[in-house]
Amino acid sequence: MKKKLVSLLLVVSLAALTIVGCGSNSGGKTASGDAKKIVIRLAHPMAPGNNVTLGYEKFKEIVEQKSDGRVEVQIFGNTTLGSDRVTLESTQKGTLEMASTSSPNMASFSREFMVFDLPYITDIKYQENLYAALDEGELGKYLDEVAGKIGLKPIMYSEYGYRNFVTTKKPIAKASDLKGLKVRTTDSPVEVGVAQALGMSATPVAWGETYTALQQGTVDGEGNTFGLLWDAKHAEVLEYAVDSAHNYSMHLLYMNKKYFDGLPKDIQDIIVKSGQEALDYQRSISRDLEVKAKQKFIDSGIKVHDLTPEEKEEFKTLTRPLWDKYSDSIPQELMDLVLATQK
Repeated sequence: MKKKLVSLLLVVSLAALTIVGCGSNSGGKTASGDAKKIVIRLAHPMAPGNNVTLGYEKFKEIVEQKSDGRVEVQIFGNTTLGSDRVTLESTQKGTLEMASTSSPNMASFSREFMVFDLPYITDIKYQENLYAALDEGELGKYLDEVAGKIGLKPIMYSEYGYRNFVTTKKPIAKASDLKGLKVRTTDSPVEVGVAQALGMSATPVAWGETYTALQQGTVDGEGNTFGLLWDAKHAEVLEYAVDSAHNYSMHLLYMNKKYFDGLPKDIQDIIVKSGQEALDYQRSISRDLEVKAKQKFIDSGIKVHDLTPEEKEEFKTLTRPLWDKYSDSIPQELMDLVLATQK
């Protein structure tokens, strides 16, 4: 009953926002001849101060500056309007202009995005190569086409980071230590598969409900970046962590494609250019914030185990079969485009 009430309140909130926004986004003229302000609502699930959140705040700042106030970006963060799946569905339908979702959650919209969930398909040492391919190469063009087919226009491929396993009650020093744990995952089949390959019981839980699930023992752990875990205050209930860096995630900022196509050309250009500039800023601060967050874990008393090369190889060996398992779901062309960035 409680979940139904929460869902109803979210629907009402979105509907109310839609009514407020109706008629204000066309870019037409008022009775006095002045151009109407274009109001763009951007929903995302990330915590205040997180690297993704800071990137979207920078995007708002740049858009409003470049448009001389003609465009206002209203940000609804920290799951204010619901989980990233809920808000991206609203963006698809056109009842919300923009929403951001993690790449694992994109599996519910397009299976191609599962390529980034594959364990260890990317490595942080090749991160600049990946950025270039996303921003200027065939990889970005490929993903733009995929998004377009489901009614979305990509604006930012934000740096989310590499996920690490953390637990509330069991020390982790090697892959076998994860066996038997109940771990929170997204709905991504690959992420669920990674948990199972490591002997864990996968429990898909919405991000906004994960803290409570950890606190109440519904799950024993999760996989996420140190930065987001710290900013979302999950460190309050965590005891142990390991720098597994088992998969890479992005936070993908999308606009409803029909809405974007209906905007004046100069506003379209401002949005795209602002996204590029905000992305450069966001990526530039991300690695440093992650390093600092890991140190905050340690300073707060959480025991963080740094894997030796041999211990990390065990993680890779146990999870590598997932590449073959999902080869029918992920086009080889896309796999090749991602792997080409890793050298």
